[in-house]
Amino acid sequence: MTIEFYDCDSSILADPVKMENIFIEAAHASGATVIGQNFHSFEPQGVSGFVVIAESHFSVHSWPEHDYAAVDIFTCGESISFDAAVESLKNGMQSRNTIISSVMNRGIVSNNGIERMVPVYEGKKECYAMDWKSRFDESQAWGLQVSVDVYNCAPEIIRGADEIKRYVSELCKKLDIKRHGDTTIVNFGHHGELEGFTMTQLIETSLISGHFANNSNNAYIDVFSCKYFEPREVAEFSIEFFKGAHYRMQVALRR
Repeated sequence: MTIEFYDCDSSILADPVKMENIFIEAAHASGATVIGQNFHSFEPQGVSGFVVIAESHFSVHSWPEHDYAAVDIFTCGESISFDAAVESLKNGMQSRNTIISSVMNRGIVSNNGIERMVPVYEGKKECYAMDWKSRFDESQAWGLQVSVDVYNCAPEIIRGADEIKRYVSELCKKLDIKRHGDTTIVNFGHHGELEGFTMTQLIETSLISGHFANNSNNAYIDVFSCKYFEPREVAEFSIEFFKGAHYRMQVALRR
């Protein structure tokens, strides 16, 4: 949601301490969990800042000379009250004219690893949620494939065959997937960018595979199963196990 706050108190908009307190209070009023904040005062005047919340963030840019503040509230949580947040900010900045300029659904594309949101009905109200299980069921997919790229992993883990075997074993337990046979691990490309272990594991519902690149310390994991599993569990378990810096995830429904 983007909100325009007009006819504010210019002295408040120019004070980074007051603005920080106002936004922290608004985040709490909305039901968000505050993680941290950073507010900066510009010369000759104006404030930019953000409050990081567990559900995403609140951000603001203010122009005291115009009694105006531009605010973004971005959340992936379902428990945040936008109305409470807007009202708290309006009162805090003493805005006499507040306009909600846009309400956007984020993450509704389907070609870059994020599946389209699906409609969820609460009474007569239709809202949207990120739900791969609903997409899987509604499309009558035969299988689900998840590709996870984990970057800047701990070298000692991705170079250890026993560690990779342990990863496969624990991932299968987490996803409630039965392994078929032993984990196969081969060290390919003994020189240059290709060097690293390649792993395959047959499962009763298809296959888990991965390649671990020594040159970049990246791990590339694929899980393909005709039994549904939660894609984000694979990604979050993988980044935690390999101690990666960040990950990319792509999901494909196989029909």
